[in-house]
This record gives sequence, structure tokens and C-alpha cells, in this order.
Amino acid sequence: MKRYPRFDEYKVLALRILLAYVFYSIARVLFYVYNSSLIKVDGAFDFLTLCYHGLVFDTTAILYVNSLFILISIFPAVINTKKRCQKVLFYIYFIPNLIAYSANFIDFIYYRYTFSRSTRASLDTLENESNKTLLFFDFLLNYWHVFLLFFALSFIWILVYKKTKVQHKTEIPNFKYFVTSTVSFLLIATLCIGGIRGDFKKSTRPINILDASRFVKNVAQSDIVLNTPFAIIRTWSTNTFKKVNLVSKAQIDSLLMPIKQYKNNVPSKPNVVIFILESFAREYNGAFNKGTKIKGYQGYTPFVDSLAQHSLIFTNAYANGYKSIHGMSSVIAGIPSFQNAFTSSPYPKQKIESLVSTLKSQGYDTSFFHGAPNGSMGFLGFGNILGYDHYYGKNEFNNDAEFDGVWGIWDEPFFQFFNKTLTQKKQPFMATLFSVSSHEPYKVPEKYEGMFPKGKVNINESIGYTDYSLKLFFAAAKKQTWYKNTIFVLVADHGNTIAYEEYKKEFNKNTVPILFFSPDGKYVGVNNNWAQQIDIYPTLLDMIGYQKPFRSWGRSLINDKQVPPFVIKYGSNMYQFMCGDYICTFDGKKVIGFYQKNDKAMEHNLISKRNAAMDLLELKCKAFVQDYMERVIDKRLTTVK
Repeated sequence: MKRYPRFDEYKVLALRILLAYVFYSIARVLFYVYNSSLIKVDGAFDFLTLCYHGLVFDTTAILYVNSLFILISIFPAVINTKKRCQKVLFYIYFIPNLIAYSANFIDFIYYRYTFSRSTRASLDTLENESNKTLLFFDFLLNYWHVFLLFFALSFIWILVYKKTKVQHKTEIPNFKYFVTSTVSFLLIATLCIGGIRGDFKKSTRPINILDASRFVKNVAQSDIVLNTPFAIIRTWSTNTFKKVNLVSKAQIDSLLMPIKQYKNNVPSKPNVVIFILESFAREYNGAFNKGTKIKGYQGYTPFVDSLAQHSLIFTNAYANGYKSIHGMSSVIAGIPSFQNAFTSSPYPKQKIESLVSTLKSQGYDTSFFHGAPNGSMGFLGFGNILGYDHYYGKNEFNNDAEFDGVWGIWDEPFFQFFNKTLTQKKQPFMATLFSVSSHEPYKVPEKYEGMFPKGKVNINESIGYTDYSLKLFFAAAKKQTWYKNTIFVLVADHGNTIAYEEYKKEFNKNTVPILFFSPDGKYVGVNNNWAQQIDIYPTLLDMIGYQKPFRSWGRSLINDKQVPPFVIKYGSNMYQFMCGDYICTFDGKKVIGFYQKNDKAMEHNLISKRNAAMDLLELKCKAFVQDYMERVIDKRLTTVK
């Protein structure tokens, strides 16, 4: 018998691929349901429009994930319809599909912390965690409903798939069958390649994450258009560290001044103690919100608020990244992270001028403290690159009775360990502590349950606990001989769960408190100018009277008159440069918009009303990006010009 063209097989293949679209669309709806408070959508039609544009990105992800399945299904062969072949195809279909599909569900929760779809860099972060199994089960316990949704939808997907059966044919294939099968194979393969690229009209490049921003009214909506498998696939082997030629060298030197030198203060050698506080966002700190006029505002940091009355604080400060390791590189080395983390790039293993190297050159003992398992978050590895003399982690604490069961040692006992260890050191010393407890799953020790307000969002109680731990630390440190000769810095690594609408605005995301405290009362006041994590490094060198040239993209927050206050950060797939009265958004090639500094929700794009101040802002942004890329790639993160 003759075997005729395989239209029935192609029909079943189309139905099976269509199933993936259906379930990706369901995941998109659920993603928005979980994060609707963070992404403004103007009604059902607006949302459906975003879903429609998302089909292009779904196509890329689905075709990537199902490429082997499609290839075997359409290959000109005579065994495609056999039961054994169809059984193999079942597993080839569902194993990669469900793995990819699960990534969407992770972002139902993870998005509220990073404000973007997960990428390859997100996976890189997990590589340094020794307690992955524990973290997984903790996530499962706290967000069981996400797992339930995933398994329920997966079960339905499998059931429906099994309804799409291919009838086995016993006919003998003829010449016509092979010709039509080959032509169909080539046609479908061509369509798949075009679908993976995402655009049949352009041949320059496949679509990427930035393309999602073309279809939105506000940039946060691009994360509805995207899907997480697409974001991971498109960033899997992408090195976003690429040199650009946007401005002249003279403009970089005049506008950015990447080599700083301060001679404002007499050289001195106070101790330097830096607290990088996990997720300790500006929103949670009452002293940093007096001017925000948020209706019904409530803070959760009574001790930090009291300390702020005797400190120099910056109420308009930002993180230069969105993960913990980004906070470390920004604060200690003055190196921000943009689309991809500097620490996850091919370039962190180089000589880096930082607080560690400059203070060591002045005779300081340098230490890094983190109560998690040694090496967690990548801190130990990056700390070794920076040249810290000592690393103190969960191993050195050596008392698992104080382990929180998930991340590390509770803040209160670890802060006391921090104090005792510093007291044994020879002065001057520079010490950095990265806290642990104000982290998922946001627990407090049993003995403190009910002591701190639950607040409006899940993290508020643990913020109160970390604040209390700081109170006990300062009470103990105040009794030590080294205390009065110390400059203390408090800063968050990044933002976290948001309660108030004011902080859901695009240009208010990832705001942090920055506080300098000196027991002698030398640094006191409230500063509302732009400030950022990368400013801490040059500010401390200015405070101690370090008078040698040093590499810094930040500026001294106390004396720098040459470089005006500014902030650069990356969010919603674009650079955001804030300076003076305006904010500039830049996609790496061209400026997307200009906004008034108070237009934090990006409601009024002024790009059609450009003025000289905006032109200058664009140059500054381009100068920063160009010098950043060149210095990182050429390994010139020192005073080398």
C-alpha cells in the first residue's frame, strides 16, 4: 500500500506546539496576578495587548525548547507514527518543556525582589550556595501554592497532550511521500528558524530582552510581554560587556573624572566598619522617609532612626545593582552591575583598586564577615580577588545552635561575634559585615516572636529584628576602646518587597539608606542630593584624608565640588542616569527618554522638549557606560588611565 503525505502528523504536531502557547499564556496571566501591585496595567484591553505582543517571545522560547521534538516529528522517516517512537517523543517533549515552564513560576515570587525576569545571571548566583536543597525546601514550604499551580497545570497539560494521538500507518512509503516530506521538513525548519529569531523582516539580529520594551506604556510592563525561559535563553551565552564608542576620551575625563584625588582632610587612620544590610531598603527606615509624605507610613527601624539623628544620612540614595553580590562590588570596590553582574562576567579576576587595597596600603587590617556558609553569595571568592586579609563565616562562628535553619547565623549572635572579633584586632582595621536575617524566609528567632511589628509586607518583621541586632551591637561596641576612633557606615545591598505605591514607581525601585556615623559627631546632617553605593568608597577615602590618586566612578559625598551628585543604575532593561533636575534613560545605543527628577513613575517623557541640561545628561550617561566597559574589559580597574 502507498503511504500518502503526512498532513495528519503535522496537524498533531501543530496542536502539541499550540498547547505550549496555551500554558505559557496561563503562566503570563498568573505572573501578573502575583505581581499586579508592581506593574501598572490600564485595564483588560491593555493587558490583552501585552499578551498579544508576548506571543513573539513565547514563540522563540517554545521553538528553542521544542527544537529536538519538532525535528524528530517532521524528519522524513517511516517510523514516526510507531507507538515506540511516539512514546519517546512524549518524554522529549515534556522533560525540557516542564523544566522551562517551571522558570516562569519561580518568577511569580522572585520578581518582587529583582523587578525583572530571571536571566542566566540569576542562575549564576545559585552556584555559590552550598545549601541549595535547604533553600529549595524552604521555598516549597513558604510558596506551596506556586508548586501546586505548577503541578496542576503540568498534569492538565499532559492529559491534553495524550488526547492528541498520531495514528500509526502501515502503508509502504513511496517517492511522493519522501519528496513532500522533505519539502515540508525544509519549510517547517525555515519557519522555526524565523520564529526563534523572532522577526522574519530583519536579518541583523534575533530579538532580545530589550525588544519587549517596544510594546509597552511603562517599562515594567515589558516583564509581562517577556517569559522567563526566553530571558534565560537569550542571556545564556551573551556577554553584555562590550566596548562602545559614544564620547571622546576628553569628555570622559572632564565629565566623569574616573581618577579621583582628594586633599580636603588631614591624613588620619580611624577604623572603618561597614554594615551591608541584607534587603534593608530605604522604604523600611523611618528617618529616611520624613520627606516622602507617604500616607499612613510606618517604619521598622527604631534604632537606625535614632542613630540617624547623630549621623550624616542620604535620603535619596540608590543601589547600583539588584543582587547581594552587586551590593558588595558597588560598596567596597565602587563597581556597579548593569544588565549582567560584573562578578558573573568574564572579567572579575583582575587587579581591582578598592577600599580593601587602598586601606591595606595604609596599614589597615581588612576583614569580611558573613554569617552564611562560607562562600555563599560568591562573597568569599570576590573577597579573595579584592584581597581581604580575613574572612569570617558560619565556619568561624562555629556554633550551629544559632543557625537559622536556612541561610546562616542569626544576626544578633553574629553581630556580637563581629564585635568580639574586632576587639581582638590591632588598629586600624577595616571590617565589612554582610547581614543575613532580613532575607527569605523572613523569620525571627523563637524568643523574639511577637516582639517586632509584622508590618505591611513579609520582610518587615525581620527588618525589625536586624535593627534590634544593630542596637545590641552598638551597645556592646560602645564599651570597646576602638569604638570612638571608628567611622561606621550603614547601607542596604538592594531593595526588597514593596508596600507603598511611592516605592513601586520605576525610578524609586532599589532605593537604599546610606548612613555615616562617627562617635565624635564629626559627620551629622541630612542630605537630599542624589547618592549611590559607589559613592561610599571615595567618601571614606576623603574622610580619612587619603591623598593619593585612585580609580572611582563614584564621588565623595562630603567634599566633591567637581563632579555633581548623580546616580546610575540599570532597571527595566535600560540604564537610568539621574543628575540635577532630570533622569535620562538609555538603552546602550540611544536615549529613550528624559524625565523630571520628581517624575519617578515615568509619566511624562520630555524627549521631544530637549534642552541643554538634557544634552549634558546624555553625554554623562554615555561617558559612564563607555569608560565602565573599557576599564572592565581592558582590566584597568586601578589608577591606570
